[in-house]
Amino acid sequence: MPLSKRKQQALFLLAYQYAFSGSTKRRNWKKIFSLWETAASAGHRRAQFYTGTCYDFGKGVAKNVEAAFYWYLKAAMQGHMDAQYNVALFFRKGEYVNQDHERAVKWFRLSAKQGDIEAKRELGYSYFYGYGVAQDQQQAVIWYRLAAAKQDARAMYNLALCYKFGEGVGLSARWARYYFEKAADAGHKGAGKELRKLI
Repeated sequence: MPLSKRKQQALFLLAYQYAFSGSTKRRNWKKIFSLWETAASAGHRRAQFYTGTCYDFGKGVAKNVEAAFYWYLKAAMQGHMDAQYNVALFFRKGEYVNQDHERAVKWFRLSAKQGDIEAKRELGYSYFYGYGVAQDQQQAVIWYRLAAAKQDARAMYNLALCYKFGEGVGLSARWARYYFEKAADAGHKGAGKELRKLI
């Protein structure tokens, strides 16, 4: 008998509570994984994503990249933002699947449209280098700016480099410094080195 939507949600939330609530650092990941996988197999989108992460990081189950991709893809096809980003990374890196930059861009774009900050930055990267799309540094800057506006350190660093070298934007030491400083404040290690070069 198939699990009802209500039962799927109950199993998902119970596993989520076990995984992320409480003060103890000890987690029964086998139990958590079992609950998520049960809900995932019945079609629960978020459970599919978390089942993928369990396989991805070996939490409660043996690490299995093939199974991780399988569950990420199922969640991504149901519109799960983070799963779409992860699927894009698989195609970008050629991990388990054949490297396919066009497919990576497709999934990055779907994730970015839902607001994923890292997906926006990676779209900028794709446009900057012409991976999976026609190279367009101005378009890259647009995506970097969208991610930088959400305090993404790598996007701010990339944007600073664009200003430093005049790629996709006008050459500007002032704006380069501004974004290097913001990236450094956000924890980007390379930004500090770049700032010292500007002094």
